[in-house]
Amino acid sequence: MTTLTRAELGALGEQLALDHLQSRGLVLLARNWRCRYGELDLIAADIPARTVVFVEVKTRTTDQFGGLAYAVNAEKVRRLRRLAALWLAQQDRRWASVRIDVIGVRVGRRRTPEISHLEGVG
Repeated sequence: MTTLTRAELGALGEQLALDHLQSRGLVLLARNWRCRYGELDLIAADIPARTVVFVEVKTRTTDQFGGLAYAVNAEKVRRLRRLAALWLAQQDRRWASVRIDVIGVRVGRRRTPEISHLEGVG
């Protein structure tokens, strides 16, 4: 297996996270949405529930930096909430609810990447 660059690893993780979301019936609304304050990795919708889901994807090859709880701290959640509010302000559609999720993708340890999905972190 060739070594992936950090950007390639991140792109792989985002694609695996998107595949996971789509397998659960969510629909992609935006990928790598950027504004001057930062970036949202994935924005998806649970159409029947009228819920928009903002997803932070963390791709890791080791557990060296701790798990998902360490990867997304309170400050990061505040930043995600701010970015979500900015995205929502640009939309015409109204949603019944909004959720922020974190999906962790662990590659390299096993043949099949491991996916961890934390719903409603903030």
